[in-house]
Amino acid sequence: MAQTGVQLNQKTFSCSICLDLLKDPVTIPCGHSYCMNCVTTIWDEEDGKRLYSCPQCRQTFTPRPVLVKNTMLAELVEQLKKTGLQAAAADHCYAGPEDVACDVCTGRKLKAAKSCLMCLVSYCETHVQPHYNSSAFEQHKLVEPSQKLQENICSRHHRVKELFCRTDQQCICHLCSVDEHRGHDTVSAEAERTERQRELEGSRQEIQQRIQDRDKEVKVLQQDVEAISRSADQSVENSEKIFTELIRLMEKRRSEVKQQIRSQQETEVGRVQEVQEKLKQEITELKRRDAELEQLSHTEDHIQFLHIYPSLPALSGSTQSSRTNTRALRYFEDMTAAVSELRDQIQEVLRTTRTNISLTVTEVDVLLSGPEPEYKGRAGFLKYSFEITLDPNTASNWLLLSEGNRKVTYKSQSQYYSDHPDRFTDWWQVLSKESLTERRYFEVEWRGKETVIIAVAYKNTRRAGCGAECGFGFNDKSWALICNNTSYEYCYNNIFTHVSGPPSSRIGVYLDHRAGLLSFYSVSKTMTLLQRVQTTFTQPLYAGLYVYGDNATAEICKLK
Repeated sequence: MAQTGVQLNQKTFSCSICLDLLKDPVTIPCGHSYCMNCVTTIWDEEDGKRLYSCPQCRQTFTPRPVLVKNTMLAELVEQLKKTGLQAAAADHCYAGPEDVACDVCTGRKLKAAKSCLMCLVSYCETHVQPHYNSSAFEQHKLVEPSQKLQENICSRHHRVKELFCRTDQQCICHLCSVDEHRGHDTVSAEAERTERQRELEGSRQEIQQRIQDRDKEVKVLQQDVEAISRSADQSVENSEKIFTELIRLMEKRRSEVKQQIRSQQETEVGRVQEVQEKLKQEITELKRRDAELEQLSHTEDHIQFLHIYPSLPALSGSTQSSRTNTRALRYFEDMTAAVSELRDQIQEVLRTTRTNISLTVTEVDVLLSGPEPEYKGRAGFLKYSFEITLDPNTASNWLLLSEGNRKVTYKSQSQYYSDHPDRFTDWWQVLSKESLTERRYFEVEWRGKETVIIAVAYKNTRRAGCGAECGFGFNDKSWALICNNTSYEYCYNNIFTHVSGPPSSRIGVYLDHRAGLLSFYSVSKTMTLLQRVQTTFTQPLYAGLYVYGDNATAEICKLK
């Protein structure tokens, strides 16, 4: 409790501005005390306001209070410096419940400064001094204070464990080595530590190297994230512009159609109103004639009737007005139908475009393995190039391998290879010797008038027989690009897909096994994507070639 009291007093006599013990303490009218220099500095800054306040309670004073040193408080602070702080410092040296205590101290024990592995004793700063000053302790080893020194004592012989039994993988004393550990492989604990230390350093180096590698991958992925974000932002911006332009065009077209309809409406209404006006005039004239005839019909003088009637003018031709708006109604119906058809066409275009966009977006795959290096051109792929040779044990008897087993040629006569369970018996095919895992890229140069197939396949693809389970692309264990002089076809699980692209005698194959990505490219001055596959590969893949036809060849190119 003495230590707590000293700490409380020290806090009580500290300046709340500088957080140190009061220097030249002064007490201002509100009762709070500060260092004279601290409060003077603050009030000097408030001179312009002519209003001075307490930094703690914010009570204000006018005019500026005169500061006078509090002598009683100053004496208490000086006393605290001489007694309280020294007592706290001394108290701080005693061992607490969590500390390692000095084994030599009597009464209240001080904290241990070192532990000796020879003495198996912990010492405070005072009692450890002989280990520094006397030559008798030169062979002793001092370490940081430890509470586990007793673990270094053999529980059976009560001696220091100085040996290590490699047979039983435990520390022992010298008596153990001639007792229950007799004949075992034993070395000094120091020698075993040296060996384990080397292993530890090796493990640390491996861990640090992996940390560096992962840091690089994290940075690369961050660059990918930034690149994806930039690309997405640009795509959104461009899409907004395009859709805004489309909306503008639609608005313009809507305005034109509306104006066209209104113009036709005005024309047709004017024409109808013109006919309507003529009809009204005719009606008026007919009514006038009718009135004249009615008046004549009531004439009683026969001679007068017969004199007037022949002189009446004949009726003029009637105005033709039958269904004058039929043409207009048909026009407006046709306009409505045309707009409806335009709507249906736009909906179909939007539906197809949405599907295509969805398929395109689906191909964006962000994985730890990184994106396809297509945007870097062929140089981006070459960094994943991999030397591949063909396995003679898998080659059909109708195929001849050459160029260090990199080139395969179709032969019309059997090559009479020895029997082997890995050999394709009825399909003119061959697999690579090396498996394709991780990210790999290779190119194949092909020639032939008929068919060459470039594929990747699982090793457990069936070899014997002529069924679809053996042919590249005709089953679910292989993915194939079928090449001829006029076209390409992609085939998987016996499903064929026509592939458009520039004809080329060189095909590039990019594989990201972990990402489940496989791409075929036409390689010339530029690279053109022919087919991209997104799937899940469950086994290592092998490069496969199918060659058929006179002088047909396929060669895996050297890229490095």
